[in-house]
Amino acid sequence: MATQEKQASSWLDTVLLWVAVVILVASIVGYYYFSRYSDLVRVLGMIGGAGVAVLVAVQSELGRIAWGYVQGSRTEVRRVVWPTRKETVQTTAMVVMVVLLLAIFIWALDILLGWGVSLLTGRA
Repeated sequence: MATQEKQASSWLDTVLLWVAVVILVASIVGYYYFSRYSDLVRVLGMIGGAGVAVLVAVQSELGRIAWGYVQGSRTEVRRVVWPTRKETVQTTAMVVMVVLLLAIFIWALDILLGWGVSLLTGRA
């Protein structure tokens, strides 16, 4: 009994996801087809079509799983302890200093190796 129910929901989920894809593609095609209208109307139509496609997709099992993932991600972002402005500036300054020191080191190494190759090949 559970197998038949799972197969029926799987079939329905597949149909729902395909309907969502068709709606999304139709909204994109509509954006280009109605090029004589203003950009604002076309963009709003495409956003509306995408919204409807998402609403249809969320009705499937896969859509509900994806929506749960999005909600969990939002919860995790709220838990993040973001650095202060001072910490961000200090970290950025350290990264810039390390990059500059490494660039100078690589430049000096290039000059030294170039000079060594010139001596070995007799071009000095």
